[in-house]
Amino acid sequence: GVRSGFGGGGSWATGHTMRRVVRQSKFRHVFGQAVKNDQCYDDIRVSRVTWDSSFCAVNPRFVAIIVDASGGGAFLVLPLHKTGRIDKSYPTVCGHTGPVLDIDWCPHNDQVIASGSEDCTVMVWQIPENGLTLSLTEPVVVLEGHSKRVGIVAWHPTARNVLLSAGCDNAIIIWNVGTGEALINLDDMHVDVIYNVSWNRNGSLICTASKDKKVRIIDPRKQEIIAEKEKTHEGARPMRAIFLADGNIFTTGFSRMSERQLALWNPKNMEEPIALHEMDTSNGVLLPFYDPDTNIIYLCGKGDSSIRYFEITDESPYVHYLNTFSSKEPQRGMGFMPKRGLDVNKCEIARFFKLHERKCEPIIMTVPRKSDLFQDDLYPDTAGPEAALEAEEWFEGKNADPLLISLKHGYIPGKNRDLKVVKKNILDNKPAANKKSDLINAPKKAADASDPQNEAKLDEILRELKSIKDTITNQDERISKLEQQMAKIAD
Repeated sequence: GVRSGFGGGGSWATGHTMRRVVRQSKFRHVFGQAVKNDQCYDDIRVSRVTWDSSFCAVNPRFVAIIVDASGGGAFLVLPLHKTGRIDKSYPTVCGHTGPVLDIDWCPHNDQVIASGSEDCTVMVWQIPENGLTLSLTEPVVVLEGHSKRVGIVAWHPTARNVLLSAGCDNAIIIWNVGTGEALINLDDMHVDVIYNVSWNRNGSLICTASKDKKVRIIDPRKQEIIAEKEKTHEGARPMRAIFLADGNIFTTGFSRMSERQLALWNPKNMEEPIALHEMDTSNGVLLPFYDPDTNIIYLCGKGDSSIRYFEITDESPYVHYLNTFSSKEPQRGMGFMPKRGLDVNKCEIARFFKLHERKCEPIIMTVPRKSDLFQDDLYPDTAGPEAALEAEEWFEGKNADPLLISLKHGYIPGKNRDLKVVKKNILDNKPAANKKSDLINAPKKAADASDPQNEAKLDEILRELKSIKDTITNQDERISKLEQQMAKIAD
């Protein structure tokens, strides 16, 4: 049968009936290591809001952490190198009027982050290249459309400026952030709280896990549920469902006996799982973090002090236990670095940012190798920061896989273009704007810059802006050097 369990060391708890076959896998010896204390981010008041999101989002430039904020909602955005004690007065992103519940970095622009809040709005923020020097209260755009708090935000993996949000109104809205418009509203598919939403690899489908114990697979542009599974896990506690690169679905949940379970499903036949395993009887929700390049899933239970990881293959039993990273302190949340932010010279295959009550601690997962050469078997080409499609193309029905990059020479973050939002002029719209096709027309151009005088003026302003920006960058670097020197003297 598909049911089996595993204990602490990954011994399959089925006694002598199943001999433990030692599989050949380059990931059998992956080990995790927390960084030294001075490489942690310290003295952070991690949010205490009761919500099962990960509270932390990271990319190759920044780590963002939802923090406690009296009378509103805020999150910290720290440049990765800003380790050590974070001053009480450090600036935050604080434009929400209620607690922030979820944050997500844009996969195509490392300076753009979305946040969902108890104030029923989604906000999209542009972070300055070197981080915040002043608190940020003005988002680039506010996305209003939910009638209850917004607990989930998730960027489209391959189309630029396409953002999904899900709220406690049981609605999923897909936005064109470039125009500030809600272009798809799935408000009649869920009858109960949505626990999580996951895009598939090319962003043509989403899957959701909901409090009614169903997992649904949805084609968002056709606005159709194309498959669903009732009682994915029989227990009443929260589930999670994520798409894997091959189109299968991985879920975590609870049995009727409150044991934590994980399962693997084929969307074309949701009757029976490909695999279903019992784990333990902790009660924290298991947050799955998936690496499509290695097909490893890392499970971080909220409130647990361990990270368990598994390799998914197409050989039975399909979900192979690899190892457990254990520590003393429970985790309040977890950030997961995209592959392009890892150190390939150290054979690092994952980096987590573990939230404690008062700090954030990076944990590095490594495959031990003797050679100093680039290990191309550990690092197949991975999703890069370029969008494969424009928002309009995706809303019109096009699909595209992620654009891949090689990590052979490491990843060097490039320049990001600023997020520009061109609001459509409602007055320009003809009355018959409720046809689906009309929603997708490109935004009207703002001012007419074809007049040569305007051209020259614009050039002058742009040059001036650039020189101001350069000055600020130089000052930032000088200040940071001075701070380091002061710190040395103080020590």
